[in-house]
Amino acid sequence: QVQLVESGGGLVQPGGSLRLSCAASGRTFSGYAMGWYRQAPGKERELVARISSGSTYYADSVKGRFFAARDNAKNTLYLQMNSLKPEDTAVYYCVADLSFIRIAQGNPAYWGQGTPVTVSS
Repeated sequence: QVQLVESGGGLVQPGGSLRLSCAASGRTFSGYAMGWYRQAPGKERELVARISSGSTYYADSVKGRFFAARDNAKNTLYLQMNSLKPEDTAVYYCVADLSFIRIAQGNPAYWGQGTPVTVSS
């Protein structure tokens, strides 16, 4: 089992920045592919970023503004979000799986509880 706990969400003005964190416990963190999904009200869940050994994927909607990173020593995944837009408003979920393909396909084995991000003036 892997437990994932997100933090760092909140209210931010358009153009602002937030950094989300995801603390992982339960298994060897470095062996897992990790990612961030988001879901806005009334919309489908969207893969925002996926990070595995040697590669990182970003959705076109966030490319150049969001940056994912992992600290294996701290068992923590991060999502630095810059130049935030109102359309970035969503609940953000940290995910983990031994397979980055399952993360890409939308069915990773482990999900956090989500942290809400609201971008509004």
